[in-house]
Formats: sequence, C-alpha cells, structure tokens
Amino acid sequence: MKALTTMLLGALALTACAAPATRISTGLQRYGLDAERSDCVGTRLQSDLSLGQLQKLGRAAAAYRKGDTTPGVLTVSDLLRVAGELKDPAIALAVGKAASGCGVLP
Repeated sequence: MKALTTMLLGALALTACAAPATRISTGLQRYGLDAERSDCVGTRLQSDLSLGQLQKLGRAAAAYRKGDTTPGVLTVSDLLRVAGELKDPAIALAVGKAASGCGVLP
C-alpha cells in the first residue's frame, strides 16, 4: 500500500511547525488514504516514537526506494521491512502496531 510512503517521506517535507502526527496524516492523505486512518497512523506513531525515531524511519524509507522505477510507492510490506532493518526494535513495533491498529494492512 503506497499510503504509508507519504507518512514517512511527506512528514519530512512538510513545514516544521506542525506536530509530527499532523505532518504524517497530511502526507498520507495526499497519497489517497482517508483522513480517519491517516490521523490514526500519525497519532499512534507520534505517541510511540520520538522525533529522532520518526526522522530515522523517514530517512530509511526514502533511501530504500532511491533509484527504484516507482520511488513514490512504498508498500506496507516495504515499510515493515525497512523498520525491521533499523537497529531500533521500537520503530518496527510501532509501525506494525500503527498499520494494524489503523486498518492500513492489506
């Protein structure tokens, strides 16, 4: 599902004055995820992860798709894989919980 792509990439691209949950939600909505689930994912990730962890996840997701023929698409499986490869198990757990709890999993 490409909706989680924006959560990470879009969160970093939007203005710094908005709360992380708002930036994540806005990014997800730009890629077509409905407002309710976007807000859910943003809120869960903001509450479960530090700003540094969110930034680390965003950088890793961006790097994962660099050079790909469809760089704007990051599936839920891709995102979970990226989160699992980071040396911070809390990130992988938070992403999995947010995706599952918010109904974003396929």
